[in-house]
Amino acid sequence: MDIVVITSIVAGLFLVIGLAEPLAARLRLPFSVILAAVGILIGSGAAFFWSTELTDALNPVALAILNLPIRSNVFLYVFLPTLLFQVTLGMNLRRMLDDWVPILVLAVVAVVAATFAVGYALFYASALPLAACLLVGAIVSTTDPSAVVSIFRSIAAPKRLSRIIEGESLMNDAAAIALFGLFMGYVMSGVPDPDMGAAILGFPVLMLGGALTGIAIGRIAVGVMVLVARFELALISVSVALPYITYIVAEQLAGVSGVIAVLGAGLTLNLLGPGRLPPQSWNALREVWDLLAHWAGALIFILAALLIPRLLDGLRVSDLGLIAVVTLAAIAARAVILFGLLPLLARLRLSPRVERPYRTAILWGGLRGAVTLALALAVTESFRVPIEVKRLVGILATGFTLFTLMVQGTTLRWVIGRLGLDKLGPLDAALSQQVIAVALQQVREDMASTAEQYRLTRDTVRAEAKKFARRLDRAVEAAEASEEILDRDRVTLGLIALAGAERDLILERFRERAVSVRLADRILSNADRLIEATRSGGRLGYLRGARAGTGGGPRLRGAVFLHNRLRVSRPLARLTADRFEMLLAQRLILNDLHSFIDNRIRRIHGRRVADLLHDLLDRRGEELQQTLDGQRLQYPGYAEELERRFIRRTALRLEEREYTAMREDGLIGSELYQTLMQDIAGRRSDAEGRPKLDLRPRKQDLVRQSPLFADLDDRTVRQLARALVTRYTADGERIIRRDSPARSVFFIASGAVEMDLPGGPKRLGRGEMFGQIALLLKHPRRAEVRAIAPSTLLILDEARFLRLLKTSPVLQRAVRDSAAARGFDPEEVFAGRDWNTAPRGAATLEPDQTPDAATAEGTSDAPDRDARPQRPA
Repeated sequence: MDIVVITSIVAGLFLVIGLAEPLAARLRLPFSVILAAVGILIGSGAAFFWSTELTDALNPVALAILNLPIRSNVFLYVFLPTLLFQVTLGMNLRRMLDDWVPILVLAVVAVVAATFAVGYALFYASALPLAACLLVGAIVSTTDPSAVVSIFRSIAAPKRLSRIIEGESLMNDAAAIALFGLFMGYVMSGVPDPDMGAAILGFPVLMLGGALTGIAIGRIAVGVMVLVARFELALISVSVALPYITYIVAEQLAGVSGVIAVLGAGLTLNLLGPGRLPPQSWNALREVWDLLAHWAGALIFILAALLIPRLLDGLRVSDLGLIAVVTLAAIAARAVILFGLLPLLARLRLSPRVERPYRTAILWGGLRGAVTLALALAVTESFRVPIEVKRLVGILATGFTLFTLMVQGTTLRWVIGRLGLDKLGPLDAALSQQVIAVALQQVREDMASTAEQYRLTRDTVRAEAKKFARRLDRAVEAAEASEEILDRDRVTLGLIALAGAERDLILERFRERAVSVRLADRILSNADRLIEATRSGGRLGYLRGARAGTGGGPRLRGAVFLHNRLRVSRPLARLTADRFEMLLAQRLILNDLHSFIDNRIRRIHGRRVADLLHDLLDRRGEELQQTLDGQRLQYPGYAEELERRFIRRTALRLEEREYTAMREDGLIGSELYQTLMQDIAGRRSDAEGRPKLDLRPRKQDLVRQSPLFADLDDRTVRQLARALVTRYTADGERIIRRDSPARSVFFIASGAVEMDLPGGPKRLGRGEMFGQIALLLKHPRRAEVRAIAPSTLLILDEARFLRLLKTSPVLQRAVRDSAAARGFDPEEVFAGRDWNTAPRGAATLEPDQTPDAATAEGTSDAPDRDARPQRPA
């Protein structure tokens, strides 16, 4: 084929891509529908001009289009890895992991259900063997991700719902292609009735093997990128090669799912890249992949649509009935998932509740596209598939795809309108009128100051001011006539706006290098969770979301277990340092939110709501400061090191800003500017290094700062510090079980715990103790104790506690006060003790036989037995 003709065709396709997007916006149709229609027109037009005798001038172009080397491998090996890889880079992985159960269930179960529903319906309606029918089901079971994403953006669906459906539409490509590979093997081998047990067992092997392959290659690629991190273009080039190498290795060498492997590699880069690659290089990499994916997504639709006339060749009237069977079976299977499985997941609290109108929009928006056509093309290209099977597979897959694009796609916005998803709710409508009135009032004030500043003509200003005043009056009247907003709703709306402003501040601080690169993604995820928690739970949801953002989660609990049980401290040290840095960053951001309340929220919702938001923000700041103070107490000096690091990075940012301003003003040249920037880059690299956190607690400092030990002399403090055993607890961890034997007393060095007493729960914080009443009364524990925040406990065994209690009046008063507060007679607690003789083995506080903290009694993961004596670590 002439290179000039090929170049012309490629240039024409890019021109079509450039014009299709504004056309889709004007016609209010999905972008993919416009591309498919254009592709069909081009393919049909080429076939018409080649076959007609009206003109021969366009025959070379028509022949070139008809002879384009479009094969299934072009879609599967060139375009599909690009699309999948870019989507994984743009995903908020931490938020996706929050909803991994509904995403995985919808992706796998929905595809399997559609495959078998279509397969068996077609088997009973046609003469095709079961393997071929199931092959058709696998081909038509996957939805098009780009179409689904555009649908939910157009109806402004809740973010969590959009995230679940986007994740499902991405993962179901992998499930469908894996099933396609299984049933394609049966069809090519001539097996009429496949072994379903073997198919079911082979499916997870393909998926798991693909995931492990992708993760391994992704980690290797990240290591290579780190080596070439100084060279931005080299780093981007490695990223471009990554999905193709991964797909080829998985499919050709490992014999596993290439799609899943590409997803695994992309998610690995998404998780590791932001923390190990320079921020500017990471942003440039994302921008390049956005452009590549846009081109690939558009080209795959146009080229696939060019095949439709070829795939429909040989269409018979009887085939229309089979297309209807496939269409009805596929829609019915998807309806069962949406109206049966999704509500069940919501009842089990594994998925957010999806309103019926949204489920209806999802059902009608299940468009099929290029992947379906590419798989059908792969069947028609195989010489090992019977001719009649190839013909029917191509026709059925193409006919169903055309139905979803041309019928569902073109009527989707009408369906959304009928469902009322394109309209504001009463609360949002009422709020919008007030927002407009406030905005126009501000504009009028700014207009007056502008006219005065520039000394505009009075008549001109007066004429325009009258027009604007009429519009403002109408806006005020509409706001007054709109539905009244309850104060509770105003608070919720104000908190949503406040959480959104917090997210914007995080992004701004990240651009200014005030927030660490490695933690920016995690802090943004916490901000997104805060917004969603506020939408669903109002004021209480906001506070719960804020507390969850300062906790450690399952990762911290796992790290605490490794540290306490196996003495593996590195994960706990890293997560604790991350938490330290996150707390400092959140404190800086919270300080800037008060001005947002005064400048923006007060004007819309009024003084009372603004004051309440100030109070909530103050309460959140106090809780955060208490947590930070506990960390400071536990690791003195580390917070100061982080603050010095922040000051150094801020100074570098300001210095960089000054040099940039000087270059823009022409005070320095480009060569000097580049030299200065290189110097700043080197110093910034040094400043990014985080100080190492030593987990070993300074127990003497903790003892001295506790009011319970205020009357101890230095020698006793040193002995007590050596005798105390440190134990770390994660949020929610059970410390003491009810009815367990009492053998030690716990002092809270940092954090907080909750005691589930018979009379009701009681919370204890830093500087308090628990476990002493049961020990003195020689009774089993009456309360269950759990940590309600990441805490550090100091544990003292019975013998040394009694020795210390005998010599410390302050501790005796604290025990008496705690006994009285919990309904015990203090004299009864101290009765029966011979204070003239020390307990056996307690002549000194020296830790000759101190129990290990990990085997302290009453814990959820340790049996109730005497701890083996050993010296504390």
